[in-house]
Amino acid sequence: MAKLVLILAALLNAVPLPAATSTAKTNTKKKSAVKKRARVPVVSVSPALRGAALRAVSERTSRPVGALQGAGALVPFFEQLSHPAENMSLHILQYGDSHTASDDWANQMRQDFQAKFGAGGPGYTLPGHPFLGYRRFDSRGSNSRGWYTSGIVTRKSDGVDGLGGVSLTAQVAGETVALTVECEQLELHYLRQPGGGQVQFSVDGTPVETIGTDGEVGPGVYDYVASPGPHQYMLRTLSSAPVRLFGWVAQNHAGVTYETLGINGAQASLILDWKSAILEPELTGRDPALIVLAYGTNEAVSRTWTAEEYRAGLIAIIQRFRSAVPTASILMIGPPDCQYRLRGGNRRLAFPHLDQVVEIQHDVAQATGCAFWDWRAAMGGPGSVRQWVQAGLGQGDYTHLTGAGYRTAGSMLFEELMAQYNRFLSVRAEGSHNQ
Repeated sequence: MAKLVLILAALLNAVPLPAATSTAKTNTKKKSAVKKRARVPVVSVSPALRGAALRAVSERTSRPVGALQGAGALVPFFEQLSHPAENMSLHILQYGDSHTASDDWANQMRQDFQAKFGAGGPGYTLPGHPFLGYRRFDSRGSNSRGWYTSGIVTRKSDGVDGLGGVSLTAQVAGETVALTVECEQLELHYLRQPGGGQVQFSVDGTPVETIGTDGEVGPGVYDYVASPGPHQYMLRTLSSAPVRLFGWVAQNHAGVTYETLGINGAQASLILDWKSAILEPELTGRDPALIVLAYGTNEAVSRTWTAEEYRAGLIAIIQRFRSAVPTASILMIGPPDCQYRLRGGNRRLAFPHLDQVVEIQHDVAQATGCAFWDWRAAMGGPGSVRQWVQAGLGQGDYTHLTGAGYRTAGSMLFEELMAQYNRFLSVRAEGSHNQ
């Protein structure tokens, strides 16, 4: 809770930036370019209103709200946290939409878990920079222009996209993918396929090995023992034969990894399109202790959404994960409070299914033995996003949070998880004492 208080205090004591004046005209072209990229409007409020909103949010988030329900489902995860396997990191996978893909919220969770239980490294990352809006704070990926991204919502995928549901494909020699990261163990995950091409693997510009991707269809893994310190790992295609990359794993021998697997605009049902023959071996190999499912915002605005299909889809997704990794705990996270969607510069209410989405998630989690965190309730309930926006914690689309807002949400969830973890430790200690 101390970190959460610091985030809010820093915002409360911040000096508001002055409005743009004529002095900004010295670089008109640059300003226009920035303006073109910024899709979310800035909500201007008075310092007094911002301070009042921040104090209200701070008061609400500084005390337990009970938004985490069904915490008993997390006992297997808590067991692994309290008794980590020797010479193995413990893995948390967070699947979700744009709230996850930006990595602001997940990175706060990552930092908190790693500060308490040890830094296991970044874990699984998508290859290169596969789509606009994808980000990892603990590593840096890039790729040349000749790669084709599959798995994002604007492109029909064949479902052969690996653990994160996103892949890069190239069929021209000389295309590159790079990852700059610090870790003790490195893995390259790719598609093994008949006629698959070769890639040259280099470390800090020095060629190390040629990796072939030819073979029977299925996921392939190349392992490399990393030397201490940060390095740039690079792949270069060597021919016109197809090469398809799923991602990297960069991890340490101990500690926690918190792995961001978000896709902008995604709905949970996207997971059902991923091929089991690829996803299940990838999940089994990753062996997560906890799977976080953070969807709901895009479902709440969908014109084709129905409660019956949504409920059935969520159950099928949970069954799919349980089949592949039965020992993993599952935490479902509801969408944040949302109020407006922008169309033609005008704001209008556009989340007609939000109440039902949250209700169904809660019911499905309870029925399938998953934990559930009601993000909307943690924010303050319906309509609370207005106060978050006024406090500088929410963006002007009244849907996404700012970096500080996501960090606040991450700290709130971590505090609730740790409260239940401490309760678990106490109950277990009491049981051992009474034996």
